[in-house]
Amino acid sequence: MAHRRVIIMGAAGRDFHTFNVLFRDDPSVRVVAFTAAQIPNIADRRYPPQLAGPLYPEGIPILPESALNDAIGQLAADEVIFAYSDVSFAYVMERAAQVTAAGADFRLIAPAHTMLTAHAPVIAVVAVRTGCGKSPTSRFVCRLLRDRELRVVVVRHPMPYGVLERQRVQRFATLDDLQRADCTIEEQEEYEPHILAGTPVFAGVDYAAILRAAEREADVIVWDGGNNDAPFFRPDLTITLIDPHRAGDEATSYPGAVNLRCADVALITKVDTAPAESVAAVRESITCINPRAAVIEAALPITVDDPAAIRGRRVLAVEDGPTVTHGGMRFGAAMIAAQRCGASEIVDPRPYAVGLIAQSFHDYPHLSAVLPAIGYGADQIRDLAETIRRTPCDLVVLGTPVDLRRLMALERPVVRVRYELEERTTPGLDQAIEAALARFWRERGSRD
Repeated sequence: MAHRRVIIMGAAGRDFHTFNVLFRDDPSVRVVAFTAAQIPNIADRRYPPQLAGPLYPEGIPILPESALNDAIGQLAADEVIFAYSDVSFAYVMERAAQVTAAGADFRLIAPAHTMLTAHAPVIAVVAVRTGCGKSPTSRFVCRLLRDRELRVVVVRHPMPYGVLERQRVQRFATLDDLQRADCTIEEQEEYEPHILAGTPVFAGVDYAAILRAAEREADVIVWDGGNNDAPFFRPDLTITLIDPHRAGDEATSYPGAVNLRCADVALITKVDTAPAESVAAVRESITCINPRAAVIEAALPITVDDPAAIRGRRVLAVEDGPTVTHGGMRFGAAMIAAQRCGASEIVDPRPYAVGLIAQSFHDYPHLSAVLPAIGYGADQIRDLAETIRRTPCDLVVLGTPVDLRRLMALERPVVRVRYELEERTTPGLDQAIEAALARFWRERGSRD
């Protein structure tokens, strides 16, 4: 029997989910390789046979994306599927040209084809770009649901950067759970705030198994999206975030533009720091792209635990890594807080960066005055700590959701910056959630 031979381009997330849902048990297809981009240290290993299933007794190789052209020929690939997120339309079409010139078909799969249906209502928090404010929005939504005395769990977009067969289904309910799982900085930034609020978090690799586990303890599931990817579960309410600091990206980023078109609620964030004309431009764009979406505006007000400590000091601004790297932002909460609180200087960390952090500055040349808190593995965490140690500053301003002092020794004083969602227009998310839950229970059976 001839098989259609497929390569899946990914970044240790949607690529694995696409395989699990569509191809793992399909005898007419052979997935001959994954390719890896965006995240370090996920290539040059295998998707293990324990996850790949009986059709793949040796697992599936994960190659660097730079090897794609050779792989198409050497593996006789018929088709290449693009399955990662937070890229421009131009980027997607560049890959399409590369693949078709090498002799394979290029394919995008509609997110709906890989969505799993839950027995509990699902509220999805997604975005048009990385760094729009999904995490504080997810926390806000969870608080609204807990106020209704509902059992809430969060299912987080995958970040399986470790030993994959050990990460099939993960549940985090305590900070000790994070340590036992050897979570990266990126994982801890997303999981820790939910855990501290008392909300269990599920994540991993096999989202059908994750969904079954989450359903056992949830009245409502909150899908906490990653990057600007679409949800893996079929949502009963889709809340799509748009950042007016990057007005226009909502129409030209993939798959963020898909999320906007699928939105029930278009949530414009950061209206307290973005120019009014940018907020207006985003509103107009939403009206053109998805006029059926309810539009809500919200702020992300920044609080500092010791504002006086910043005044007149030379500070290093440490920002959420994904937001300022592939998210494309030049600054984040730490920079804003340092400027507002009267820092005498924001020290440029680039001359002092070492190892993998120096490589990140090379890969993302738009960065200058802020240090991305990148820590996808032990080597990056080590290089991040050494870069902070070498940078000549009086104070470190942490704009990261996780307190880096738990992960590394910081020799200088630290001031933390926090931000939570604050709605600025009515009706708000509570009304949208109420309507979605009522519709779910009316259509699927009343809740006791």
